Amino acid sequence: MRSPGLFSKPLGLICLALALGSGPSLGANDIQLPNLGDSSGIVSPQQEYKLGQAWARAFRAQVPTSTDAQLADYTEKLLAKLAEYSELENKELDILMVENPTLNAFAVPGGVVGVHTGLFRYAQSEGQMAAVLAHELAHLSQRHFARGVEHQKRNSIPMLAALMTSLVLAATVGGDAGIAAMSATQAAALESKLRFSRQNEKEADRIGIQTMAAAGMDPYQAPAMFEQMLRATQYSKRPPEFLLTHPVTEKRIADTKSRARRYAPRPQPESLDYHLMRSRVRLALAEAPSQAAKAFSSELEGQSLLPEASRYGLTLALIEMKKFKRAQTELDILLKQRPDHVSYQIAEADLIAARGDYDGALGKLRRALTAKPGNHPLIIRIAELSMESGQYHYGEQLLIKHSRARPKDTYVWYLLAEIHGLNGNILQLHQARAEYFILNGIYDKAMHQIVLAQKMARGNYRLSTMLEEKRRQVQAMMEEARG
Repeated sequence: MRSPGLFSKPLGLICLALALGSGPSLGANDIQLPNLGDSSGIVSPQQEYKLGQAWARAFRAQVPTSTDAQLADYTEKLLAKLAEYSELENKELDILMVENPTLNAFAVPGGVVGVHTGLFRYAQSEGQMAAVLAHELAHLSQRHFARGVEHQKRNSIPMLAALMTSLVLAATVGGDAGIAAMSATQAAALESKLRFSRQNEKEADRIGIQTMAAAGMDPYQAPAMFEQMLRATQYSKRPPEFLLTHPVTEKRIADTKSRARRYAPRPQPESLDYHLMRSRVRLALAEAPSQAAKAFSSELEGQSLLPEASRYGLTLALIEMKKFKRAQTELDILLKQRPDHVSYQIAEADLIAARGDYDGALGKLRRALTAKPGNHPLIIRIAELSMESGQYHYGEQLLIKHSRARPKDTYVWYLLAEIHGLNGNILQLHQARAEYFILNGIYDKAMHQIVLAQKMARGNYRLSTMLEEKRRQVQAMMEEARG
């Protein structure tokens, strides 16, 4: 799911190095944390939001995130559905799709929700995925961080620092190395947080199940997900990071079953969209497309949670393997069932482009976008294919408009910077790169891009004023990050 370098090669390498920190050798001492300020009293919602935004930028600077627009779009819609029926006062959420095969999800003050792509591999249904997300939303709605600050007072800063460290390490080097690399102070603070949070976990279970029921989903999927976690990890030497902070026991499963029984069962048909996204993740996490193709083919011949999703995964794998004739055969079956499904439309365009017909692929996607204006996955795929084919202008104009609708989407700014450069719009290139670096917490690079833009904007009073204000904002972020 991770796209190849889209900036010029030197900048692309710089972006990668800064975005991933020190890669597999990342240790606790290498992790950069935002300045958390004074936490001696109860944190206000406004302070939580500011802290969450700083935290998200620091996290993105050190952890690889997914660029799969379809996966992001699906997850955002599922979270929005749950948030609508949650107790959250501010239902605007920022989602971090972490490109990592492990089972993990987390919530950060200020409406930041992190989801490892590996969670799709573990959750067997949309209901099970929703159970995890509803639980995390409950942590946010009940303001467990602010209550923890009130409870811990002076310990709150190292407590959150330890949490940040563990999450970054879990997303880069994994649980064993992560815990081993943490300092004694951080580890002790995290353990203190976990002791205090057990009551919070019970509350989040209760509120999460309540949210699922209110959203019309099956609350029995919550205990089902816990059971699935235990089955999937019972032979592991060390449980996934999610289970370290959300311990699952037989008693907890029994408790969630008891809570679920308070609501009428609501069996749901299998969600096609969820299983399509699950197929995308399984393909991305496979060692090779041929390995994934073999697994999907086996499911179609035997047992599959949803055969249509297995066929979709097989189609994508065959396209990657350049087995276009067989891919077309499988895709035709899918399109006959649902000709207007965005995932199938994009797969069709990918197959056409893989055969070298970019005009045909872009024509298909443009017609689809006319029927579904503003569709995020369609816009992103059109932009990507526009760059691959050298047809920059249409993709550029599309992304400019889309960046206003999704101002916090790092991949939108990433693509926009590249397409500006390819189309010769260097001033706009610097502006887009600055936005990309800001969102990723790479403030020195953002400042450099703003300065370059300011030089090119001399004589344009309105733009110069805007750039100067942006420079001041970045300067303030740099000072805050340095503490």
